[in-house]
Amino acid sequence: METLPANSLLPIIQASTMPVILISGLGLLLLTMTNRMGRIVDRTRVYASHLRQAEEAERRRLEIQLEMTWRRAKLVRLSLTFATSSILASSALVFAIFLGATLRVDLSTVMLVLFLAAIALLVASLVTFLRDIFVSLAALHLEVQQARES
Repeated sequence: METLPANSLLPIIQASTMPVILISGLGLLLLTMTNRMGRIVDRTRVYASHLRQAEEAERRRLEIQLEMTWRRAKLVRLSLTFATSSILASSALVFAIFLGATLRVDLSTVMLVLFLAAIALLVASLVTFLRDIFVSLAALHLEVQQARES
């Protein structure tokens, strides 16, 4: 097998920069989402602890909040799954770029599919994350209403 000269690797490295930047950005997004998931888990534990000790009137309010935190946890889990899948598609894209260039094989269709998959998964992750924000605000609104009624 014929090897590539060092100076011909520069365009390959430049072509693989975009997926690597996408991976870096997604890493920060994952950090945000995992922190949010941790907050949801903590909040759920607090509600569950209070529910065990609550009077009947308080139980319904806590059950509603627990249901909303469970819904939020599922949304963040789905968002994390989409973001992680996008990172995997981006990593596979970098691999395909190098493999195609070093073996001198036309993998443009594979690269296009991987790029589109990475972007579609990123969009799905962001949409799902935004849904969690809306559910979170609905839960907050419910708490504010209940505080005003007390």
